[in-house]
Amino acid sequence: MEHAPTDSTVMLVAGARPNFMKIAPVQKALERAGFRTVLVHTGQHYDDQMSASFFRDLEIRQPDHHLGVGSASHAVQTARIMEAFERILLDTRPGWVLVPGDVNSTLACALVCAKLKEATGVRLAHLESGLRSHDWRMPEEVNRVLTDRCADLLLTPSRDAAANLSAEGIDATKVAFVGNVMIDTLLDRLPAARTRALPARLGLDAGRYVVATLHRPSNVDDESALRVCLGGLAAVAADLPVVLPLHPRTQKQVDSFGLGHLLDRLRITEPLGYIDMLSLTEGAAAAITDSGGVQEETTVLGVQCVTLREQTERPITVEEGTNQLAPWPLTVEGIYQTSRRAMKLGRVGVGTRSPDGWDGRASERAATAIRRAPQRS
Repeated sequence: MEHAPTDSTVMLVAGARPNFMKIAPVQKALERAGFRTVLVHTGQHYDDQMSASFFRDLEIRQPDHHLGVGSASHAVQTARIMEAFERILLDTRPGWVLVPGDVNSTLACALVCAKLKEATGVRLAHLESGLRSHDWRMPEEVNRVLTDRCADLLLTPSRDAAANLSAEGIDATKVAFVGNVMIDTLLDRLPAARTRALPARLGLDAGRYVVATLHRPSNVDDESALRVCLGGLAAVAADLPVVLPLHPRTQKQVDSFGLGHLLDRLRITEPLGYIDMLSLTEGAAAAITDSGGVQEETTVLGVQCVTLREQTERPITVEEGTNQLAPWPLTVEGIYQTSRRAMKLGRVGVGTRSPDGWDGRASERAATAIRRAPQRS
């Protein structure tokens, strides 16, 4: 006999590290609102040490299910997640599945929910719905657009997202503005990050260094692109120290292409846990990144950001004046000059440029939106 779905149970899915910053406050808000939560870690981000540090830093309990899918091509990874997640969904029968962001785990679980909706009654909520880069060369764009098409409840992080969804014909009654849940985590953990004082421990003066992150396949999987990005960071390092916590993917490609010499002018560290990275970012004169999350974090922290991408699905960070896109196609000189302009603009106070809903209460609004969603007929 089939088990009926339980509306009071919400299954939350996380796959890559940035997902945990979004899931952590929502899980706590849902439990405060009386929901039972089930946490699924797909293992899309498979570095055990780095994942463990995020659970510790964010005070998340261990996952109820770990799929352990590991690294693979987009198609293989998505298929593995779908196969493993289907069994868990059929066994658990939650009322809701909540997926964050735009990684392969998000789309894979969304597709399973859509295909099994009639059989299980499960409903899908998409956290960070409506963000668009309008660049279909990005796998993330494909993931986020298709997930929004599958979702029963679309939880948007910024006001511009609603217009994107409306333009795609999404029913407005399914859309709820909640704000940016990742900022809930940032504001909650910022005191701990300040206590950590990582810049001082690294011998850096606040406001006198640049923090960089580099991991996007389009920047690191192509030798010429990676050479330009690292060359741009090295040029900036002639003016101020540039600290680059080296992502495992980037390290692998640096070694593969024989570009290790381009790291000589940079301050290389191991990948950092969330609190250490937050401590480092808040103290920086500027950030240079290809990460979506860093664009958001620097906006709230009041730190100038240079984004090494052709487009951003977070245009609100550009509108707020804290984020600039480096000229495309990327060049060493373009990265250097954009970074110089960013540093001249200087830092502003924490929260000075926070968009609507980036106030530390987005997770509460997300839990309320799920609680108020119409019951299944």
